[in-house]
Amino acid sequence: MVSRRLQSIEESATLRMTGLANELKRKGHDVISFSLGEPDFDTPKNISDAAVESLRRGDTHYSPAPGIPELRSAIAEKLQTENNLEIESKHVIVTPGAKQAVFEAILAVLDEGDEAILFDPAWVTYDPCITIAGGTTVWAPLDPENDFNPTDIAKFITPKTKLIVVNSPSNPTGGIFSRDVLTEIADLAIDHDIMVISDEIYEKIIYEKEHFSIGSLPGMDERTITINGFSKAYAMTGWRLGYLATSNEVFKSMSKLHSHSVSSATTFVQWAGVEALKGPQDFIPEMVTEFKARRDLLVDGLNNMGIKCNYPSGAFYAFADVSEYGNGDEVCEKLLTEAFVAATPGSAFGPHSMDYIRFSYATSRERIQTALERIEQALL
Repeated sequence: MVSRRLQSIEESATLRMTGLANELKRKGHDVISFSLGEPDFDTPKNISDAAVESLRRGDTHYSPAPGIPELRSAIAEKLQTENNLEIESKHVIVTPGAKQAVFEAILAVLDEGDEAILFDPAWVTYDPCITIAGGTTVWAPLDPENDFNPTDIAKFITPKTKLIVVNSPSNPTGGIFSRDVLTEIADLAIDHDIMVISDEIYEKIIYEKEHFSIGSLPGMDERTITINGFSKAYAMTGWRLGYLATSNEVFKSMSKLHSHSVSSATTFVQWAGVEALKGPQDFIPEMVTEFKARRDLLVDGLNNMGIKCNYPSGAFYAFADVSEYGNGDEVCEKLLTEAFVAATPGSAFGPHSMDYIRFSYATSRERIQTALERIEQALL
């Protein structure tokens, strides 16, 4: 009775690990979770206050399907000034979470039999969306010795390639694609008539480098669907607010899918989004400073005990090579059952990442230090 397109889809590995960790917690164990990609900071008060004020105004009815004009305008202005993208507000769709934006974009671009290039490791949701759309994922491995940037991208392109998905800064690696790599991807997209989805949800959580939007490169304004949201930069995961923007005609298809599925994002949440973009931004650098301190503590600790791990340039994930202790699935199970430390196996992120596990260091430095002590006891 289940459709074939869904039979091959597995549940999210990150949510599965979080569920197992929560089950152990219910049994009384002190589980330290590194599995879920959620900032542990509270949403800034001015943003919450804006939502409360919106409720008091009675903003509890349907909004226009693509979003309230005030938020679409604020997003377009943000994309123009911060990302150098030639985007008009009429080409912005506000979605209930950036994940919905990814889903709509992939379904709007791919037909049955089309190929989409994912860089391995890749966020767990891209591949299922490609499968649901009837497409086939072509995995292009990233180079861990070069901040998890891709190499030899051209060899993965075939006549069936219709989409390349870029996620920089990356989940799960924290790597940031260089401008040279993004330029190479853009040149290939133009030469082979390929669309690019650029998921930039972590753009403001960067340590030593700078963010660059591929859609700002010459010839890419109508070939790029830029996706972003509020969950990471503004600690608004539970608010479910994201957006997509593109000048390409595919916008019309995404608009139809959006209106026939989720209808619109929650109205009063959209007013919180306006405040997030228009209000004070000092919360973000303070959060990034804390994330960097946590990154250094975690990666230093892992490397000191012989677990090879790069210093991620962005996001709040560390992708550690645990091959000396088993594959990622085995090590994750051992850490959870013996050390009560929850991480996510690399196999969830692509076929070339079996030897890795992902740590989300969106938890306090005290808990990270305790987790490192437990990991050392379990593995060494």
